Amino acid sequence: MDLDYEKLLERAREGLEDVMQNAERFSPPIPDIMHEGSKKTIIRNFSEIVDSLRRDETHLYKFLLQELGTAGSVNNRRLVLQGRVPEKKIKDRIKSYIETFVVCQECNRPDTSFLRTGRTLNLHCEACGAKRPIRTNLIA
Repeated sequence: MDLDYEKLLERAREGLEDVMQNAERFSPPIPDIMHEGSKKTIIRNFSEIVDSLRRDETHLYKFLLQELGTAGSVNNRRLVLQGRVPEKKIKDRIKSYIETFVVCQECNRPDTSFLRTGRTLNLHCEACGAKRPIRTNLIA
């Protein structure tokens, strides 16, 4: 068996090609937003978003309330916000949440989880092993 390093490396890369090129495989659901008059804004697919991000519902809920500066509640797997919140503002805040709390900054994959080390909350990537502290006043 006379296989040199370059041939072995090429064979290994062939098996990984789809995974390495498909960094955009993660696409969370687009928020389905409905306004009820001027008093309420409802994200109808809130639970689907939470499930796709693999995060605790309460964590995203608290983040959105804090970032949007409004009150709200989770009701029947929907997020009901007080007041009329612009759709673009909600989408921007969810994107910000994903960048801060979900996607690894090293490999850009969503395969992450929270890991508490002492008093520091870290984002741990299960794909590449990277860890980074999360600077926030939200409690996970």
